[in-house]
Amino acid sequence: MSSEASEGCVNKAFEAADDGFHTIDLRNNRQDDQHRTQASTEAVPMSPKRAALEEEQSLKCGWGVFRPSWLQRFRTAKWALFWLCWAGAIQGMVVNGFVNVVITTIEKRFGLRSMQTGVIAGGYDMASFACLAPVTYLGGRAGSSKPRWLGLGVLLMGTGSLLFALPHFLVPNYRIAGNEATDVCTPNRTSTSACDGTVPAEGGAWAVAVFVVAQLLHGAGATPLFTLGVTYIDENVSKKMSSVYLGVYYTMAVVGPAMGYVIGGQMLTIYTDFLSVDSDALGITPVSSVWIGAWWVGFILSALLCLIVAIPLMAFPYELPGAAEIRASKVSEAHEGAASKSAAFSALHELPQAAAALLRNPTFLFLNLAGASEGMLISGFAAFLPKLIENQFAVNASDAALLLGVITVPAGGGGTFLGGWLVKRWRLACAGIIKLCVAATVVAAAFTFCFVLTCDDYPFAGVTAMYDSPSVPGADHLTAMCNVECACVNAPYSPVCGADGTVYYSACHAGCTTRTLAGSAQLFHHCSCILTKENATLPVYDIDGVSNSSIPYEAINSICTTDCPFLWVFVALSFGVMLFTFLATMPALSATLRCVREDQRSFALGIQWIKVRLLGTIPAPLLFGFLIDLSCSLWSSSCDKTGACLQYDNINMSRYMLGIALVGKLCSILFFFLAWWFYRPPGSKNGNAVVPSVDLVVCGEKTNGNVTNVANGTVERSNGYCNAALECSDHL
Repeated sequence: MSSEASEGCVNKAFEAADDGFHTIDLRNNRQDDQHRTQASTEAVPMSPKRAALEEEQSLKCGWGVFRPSWLQRFRTAKWALFWLCWAGAIQGMVVNGFVNVVITTIEKRFGLRSMQTGVIAGGYDMASFACLAPVTYLGGRAGSSKPRWLGLGVLLMGTGSLLFALPHFLVPNYRIAGNEATDVCTPNRTSTSACDGTVPAEGGAWAVAVFVVAQLLHGAGATPLFTLGVTYIDENVSKKMSSVYLGVYYTMAVVGPAMGYVIGGQMLTIYTDFLSVDSDALGITPVSSVWIGAWWVGFILSALLCLIVAIPLMAFPYELPGAAEIRASKVSEAHEGAASKSAAFSALHELPQAAAALLRNPTFLFLNLAGASEGMLISGFAAFLPKLIENQFAVNASDAALLLGVITVPAGGGGTFLGGWLVKRWRLACAGIIKLCVAATVVAAAFTFCFVLTCDDYPFAGVTAMYDSPSVPGADHLTAMCNVECACVNAPYSPVCGADGTVYYSACHAGCTTRTLAGSAQLFHHCSCILTKENATLPVYDIDGVSNSSIPYEAINSICTTDCPFLWVFVALSFGVMLFTFLATMPALSATLRCVREDQRSFALGIQWIKVRLLGTIPAPLLFGFLIDLSCSLWSSSCDKTGACLQYDNINMSRYMLGIALVGKLCSILFFFLAWWFYRPPGSKNGNAVVPSVDLVVCGEKTNGNVTNVANGTVERSNGYCNAALECSDHL
């Protein structure tokens, strides 16, 4: 026996860390390495020494021929994980953070419906669907540089972020409704055409097209991150540590959206045209319904971060030192049917055969379907949960984003990391991992009843409440006898809260004839439609040191406050939904990687993400947008064009969200259960049989080159390898 076999093989990527384990070189099936060496020697004859030097050079960190020795200290799995974590965080920050936070803002800015913003949100998944198969197949081939694919993808994401911010620079400055003569009541004014009314002239199909193309670039660039990135980590760390590393990676991917919610929410407190306009002189604040925040700033920031992260990512070699020994030490837990077929797929024309082999794996198939149903819920609620909170609980966009960002970090990030840790802590085999997914999803389904909580719609004159004035026959529902002489047909949407506790479409519709600026607030007087109630509480405008009692008024340019007590109860229950939903993500990923052969893993993840996109995340924003549009009770319009929704029916919105959440979770439970039921471990012929997990490690103590072996409860000696039906202990 050689000295290498007797002393075991150590992963050099973890040389400096005291991980408490080593890996064994089983010297079996190292075909990928042999094929690469054989191909090179057949092409150009070279000495073994030269071949070894070229192999060593290809495993160095650097760019092209620039591979300095000082850079090689970063050639470890920990540094690869570090940069991958930042790439995943940026992706989450942009796609699941910034984009979702600004949905309601760009609806107002460009006059879009929720179905249109649903198309924008779905653009990311459309590109992922189109790119997943070729990227994972070509990037997952032997010898392909996964870090290079990852770096180029991050650069593509940065380009998409720049494009997403472009519409801001292509339109004129935002016009604030409520600052012109037509926005207050002018008796006996002549009405003109309303065709240039409430829908912004700069809105339309071109804006949607630019946003969708930007999202397509986001999706194409992010494709390698959670396919090739995952397999790159899994190939370069031991099986024991794989769940931990992937848990850290996915935790950062969940922290990214939280960063996006918090940072994006703060950007919305800055006026969109802050470079050229002083918002204090406009008489509006972030709590005003017509406020448009600086939604575009976050995308400029993310483009710069993408450039910073892409450069070091592309410096890593196609595999880290010790990866070959790690491959040899891993024992397959592939589903019995998949494990029994040893064909390797190396040419593009064999792609259909490779896909068919995976689709014959029932465990893999049902895990894909569970991922699709979970992906549908995560994608849909990520895009529209801020809108739901804004409308259900009368919270402004920046506060809703901040609230979601605060709960996403401990719930999403904590759940993701906890799921990976539980797999390692309990040393779960594939069947046990799937059962953990079932349990977590059952608990998450119970928390979906948080959507039962809803608040009453605040009184909106002409929409949810009647005017305190007779209606006008033949007129629209926003016109009453008290404002019929005001000619409000051209008044843009600029809601005001009256002293009677009712919201009016604009100061003109409230019959207000004069306006006063008080700090950053607009106060309106002499309002013919507002009958002040003795017990009514006037809205507070303590802004810039101006107190509520300084100037008497009858209406103010803000939405009336509500006394709904359910906001924090909803937040607490939403935390539970997020925690247990994300707790199942890492175990589900581990089960997917374990139920297929090692040479299928990159392609398997690509196929899985195709199904998740096609059945879940692509239709999700469209479905959620359609349901939210169904709950709209007041649309903006100009001539024959319908713009953004101005007022929603809270009860209908809550009912629709509860229905889709509950149905989605029940489907996930069913699919996870079927994945466990049909799983057959290697060597098992029973549909749902469970065998102890196997994880080969180098045992810490040896006697004369022999390693203690545990098999069927007996302790034996073997020739340096752990051949156990049970998992070898690290302390043998």
